[in-house]
Amino acid sequence: MSAAATIWCRNGQISGQSPTVASRISTGPLRRLTPAAPDAHPQACADTVDRVQPWDQTKPGVLRLPSGRLVRGRGMRNDVGEGVAPEFGLYLMGTPPPPTSWPSRWVRWPDWWLPVDRADARSALLELWERAPTERVEVACSGGHGRTGTALACLAVLDGVRPAEAVRYVRQNYNSRAVETLWQRRYVKQFQP
Repeated sequence: MSAAATIWCRNGQISGQSPTVASRISTGPLRRLTPAAPDAHPQACADTVDRVQPWDQTKPGVLRLPSGRLVRGRGMRNDVGEGVAPEFGLYLMGTPPPPTSWPSRWVRWPDWWLPVDRADARSALLELWERAPTERVEVACSGGHGRTGTALACLAVLDGVRPAEAVRYVRQNYNSRAVETLWQRRYVKQFQP
């Protein structure tokens, strides 16, 4: 379900704004609703909440951030797997990734290196982090270790982990091989929430 076809609910009021915009101007929990008729009444907000099936935390690659947000990391070489598909994907590749049946975003990020456009990478990571409470989100590169691990460590920083501890957090909770290069570790240490 794309953001364009989604109704967002905050404190019993329907909002046409995406969670990225709405979270910056309102307080209270943001919940996604199933698509409704154009004349939907705010009272419908409490009755039609679309409860997202979260990632199965027992499956490999699912990282629980300190806030409880769940993000799946994987290698693009690996199949999506059985079960539910992501509702949004962030793909960190040197060339455009293959098309997906779900909304996604591509950040140009060559293997073993850093993002070509760091402002775009930061914006994409922030978008993924903001979607995580209400959607099944994933981040992936070719192998699922270096770039994916680096992105997951940056998400941990956005979630409150100190930059100096973020790589260790991801290696303990996602994959011991995450964040493969010295410059990827430096990128995480310099990443600011």
